Amino acid sequence: MPPVTDGVTEELGWFKSSYSGGNATECLEAAFGQVGVLIRDSKRPAGSRLSISAKTWSRFVANVVE
Repeated sequence: MPPVTDGVTEELGWFKSSYSGGNATECLEAAFGQVGVLIRDSKRPAGSRLSISAKTWSRFVANVVE
C-alpha cells in the first residue's frame, strides 16, 4: 500500500541493501519519497513505516559506510 501524503498517493521504489541476503532473512527496505525516506519491514510491506528526513538518511548512510 503506497503512503498517502496530503491526499496524494506516492508510488515508491522500495530497495534493500546490497548486503542483504536473497533468502528469507529479516531485512529492512527503504524508499525515497517526496518528503524524505521511508523505511519498512520487508516481511510486512503493508505494515507500519518509519519516515525520516533526507538529511537524517544521509547522516545514517555516512556513518554506516565509514
